[in-house]
Amino acid sequence: MKRRIYLLRHGKSSWSDPGRADRDRPLNARGRAAAERIGAWCAEAGVAPELVLCSAAARARETLALLLPHLKTPARIEVEDGLYLAAASELLARLRRVDAGIGSAMLIGHNPGLHELARLLAGGGEAKALAKLETKFPTAALAELSFELKDWRALDAGKARLERLVLPRALP
Repeated sequence: MKRRIYLLRHGKSSWSDPGRADRDRPLNARGRAAAERIGAWCAEAGVAPELVLCSAAARARETLALLLPHLKTPARIEVEDGLYLAAASELLARLRRVDAGIGSAMLIGHNPGLHELARLLAGGGEAKALAKLETKFPTAALAELSFELKDWRALDAGKARLERLVLPRALP
């Protein structure tokens, strides 16, 4: 079965309140605008994840809130503390627990774990997208990967194809 995973880094967060805990920082104006641009792109591209896994951090939840109106179909949403600043290995372990009946999922999280996960999974794809992925995974960037596996438990390094890497600054 062909499966799809969307890895979305949260939008740029605000540092205006230095006393605020990291997990409580909201998006800044640039982060909100980038999340809206990625949302509009998702609507145009017909992105329709059946499951959305989102970090419990405020900036990730706010990115999700701005994205939701643009997604093609209603998704099951799970906001999880364990995704906050998780390492690539932890994110991969979580993806392996996705129900076998789910064909597409979106993970909204943080760097460096999200970037490392995208690089780990991408065993092939369009050369320009792979080259961009090697250099950086900026805020509000979206990596779309596909893989042909019986279920999520078999997801592993190099098993996915990077279909595209969408950067908000490259969008209108």
